[in-house]
Amino acid sequence: MLLKKSELIDNQKIQITGSKSISNRLLIVGKLFGNIDMFNLSNSQDTTLLKKALESDSDIVDIHHAGTAMRFLTSYYSIFEGRKTILTGSDRMKNRPIKPLVDALHSLGADITYLEKEGFPPLQIIGKKLEKNTVKISANVSSQFLTSLLLIGGKLENGLTLELEGDITSRPYLEMTLKILDEIGIKSHFAENKIEIVTQNNQYRTERYEVESDWSSASYFYSLAAIGRKSITLKSYHTLSLQGDSVIKALYLKYFGINTVSDYAESSISLLPEPAFQYPELITLDMNDCPDIAQTLCVTATALKIPFEITGLHTLKVKETDRLVALQNELLKIGAKTHITVEKIESSEFIEPEENISIATYNDHRMAMAFAPFALIKELNIENEDVVEKSYLEFWEDFAKVTAS
Repeated sequence: MLLKKSELIDNQKIQITGSKSISNRLLIVGKLFGNIDMFNLSNSQDTTLLKKALESDSDIVDIHHAGTAMRFLTSYYSIFEGRKTILTGSDRMKNRPIKPLVDALHSLGADITYLEKEGFPPLQIIGKKLEKNTVKISANVSSQFLTSLLLIGGKLENGLTLELEGDITSRPYLEMTLKILDEIGIKSHFAENKIEIVTQNNQYRTERYEVESDWSSASYFYSLAAIGRKSITLKSYHTLSLQGDSVIKALYLKYFGINTVSDYAESSISLLPEPAFQYPELITLDMNDCPDIAQTLCVTATALKIPFEITGLHTLKVKETDRLVALQNELLKIGAKTHITVEKIESSEFIEPEENISIATYNDHRMAMAFAPFALIKELNIENEDVVEKSYLEFWEDFAKVTAS
């Protein structure tokens, strides 16, 4: 998709679909415990694939590129007594590690076998009653591994205790999971590096749950507002959010001068650039709790030529692609030379962008959306633009609503 050099249109309004993270958790919880009426679910490909899998009676479940579905369903099918399931996905999914989660489930007594490469999907899962209730697992693996276990904890006869070893990655996502469980009556305790889920003997509350719009998706409009210096209004957002990526409000205020003003009656937020904002000389930031918005922030900083040093990004190497390598490759095209390690990216020099920029997306939805706002600086091509369907089906329509070439 060719994005011509554009200007931001002032004060446009965008309705963003429900949070993918909340929607996917609710779908598992709803299937396990019932009694949840869900509204404003995400229409992302990931959520659609998970919903389809949960409704399927097939012995073979193919979740394509949906990493969240792969991880959540691994635990879900392991307690589905009497059911034999082959859980598979795309070629890329077959190269995304799942061993820490499978090892944890094995320690609880689960029957899971690797069908191809050790430590990777596809998996054969034979559901059974899991009687053990304590797991030791590294705290710095993907939070989705930990959430996958937490979601089934309330269905285990003796509940579940996770003993987390090391520094915790993406803690807000774990807190989101526990909050959702609490709202239907499943109690938990989270202190230091131990999480306990208490079985409630089927005494679950009925809940009407309207999913808040997705903060990760909002990040691309924060980037547009920061680069284009005009206001944008987004719906539907809560003042107190479960989503860790809502930290985007504080980050874009501190580093780019974007104020977030809430309209409680409309459940909306307005992104308002501060006039004559003084940009920092260097952005130094640990994004361990919010790695999914690192790509967006790097592109914004590059567009505004603000040096950056971002740490806490070790999980980006096992996402849809190795996002650190992908970021380094594509940032160079738009004018940022960078240095990367296994968990850090830092700018080393800003240069003139390439003449004919074509951004490779590596089958990664966030690469496409994070780089799109650079069209406010210079014309660029986004390869394989349909990849955005993984999380944000209407992204290009909404992008067109707020920009004019």
